[in-house]
Amino acid sequence: MQWWYELISILPFEWAQAGKMLFMKNALLAVILMMPIFAILGTMIVNKRMAFFSDALGHGAFTGVVIGAIMGFVQPMWSAIIFSVVFSLLVAIIKHKSGMASDTIIGVVSATAIALGIFLATKGGENFSKLNTFLIGDILSITPTEIFMLAVVFVGVFLFWVFIFNKLLIVSINTSFASSRGINTFWYEIIFSVSVAVIVTIAIAWVGLLVINSFLVLPAAAARNISKNQRMYHILAAVIALFSGVTGLILSYYTCTSSGATIILLSSMIFFATFFFRKKYV
Repeated sequence: MQWWYELISILPFEWAQAGKMLFMKNALLAVILMMPIFAILGTMIVNKRMAFFSDALGHGAFTGVVIGAIMGFVQPMWSAIIFSVVFSLLVAIIKHKSGMASDTIIGVVSATAIALGIFLATKGGENFSKLNTFLIGDILSITPTEIFMLAVVFVGVFLFWVFIFNKLLIVSINTSFASSRGINTFWYEIIFSVSVAVIVTIAIAWVGLLVINSFLVLPAAAARNISKNQRMYHILAAVIALFSGVTGLILSYYTCTSSGATIILLSSMIFFATFFFRKKYV
């Protein structure tokens, strides 16, 4: 991390000076790694109209954290990942077997998961406030070890997208056509759902359950407003996500506000700004 601290020291900010406020420098690197991941996955979430699903995954992850804490895990994040993956598989299987509308299935499973999490967290009169960090998130608390994990995830998502994107795009556009081309739509949806579940769960402690969905949806939705093709769509989503993330983090430092909320407000402003230009491109 020393190379990063030295590189950042050239910036004209008080917190960027050598030896000062390493938490801000860690957070900045985390944002640079994390926002493109959200942007890339967010483009497919918007294409597949899965915004409600990604939000619901946060509920499943929260319940996993509670279960992990009750079981005495030092790192309840692992139990959260497992529970969130199970949650995504359950939704996909019920949808595939029953033919019910996705929003109905997601609503039922999501409500059950969050209710179970709150029930377990407050059982025996326990104080729920100790879990507030997972609701709001704190990107400033990220450690160098966690940043390394983010870097590994970043590489993994990039490779995943290179090898699977074309087939996922076909599945998202027309499942019947995808099936006729020999694509197993069920398994591709499973792979994508599990990938989103893992990313959401890993990021929830830094971003917060309340706004995690916005990190995924807003940059992609803003980019879609003004994109003429898929390549432009992905590039713009990544640029918007990075700009919102870096600018929002720096602004939150000087305004003493939540980093996650500041980033989301910037992304929202960009979305509404691009919305007025939508008719020129759609």
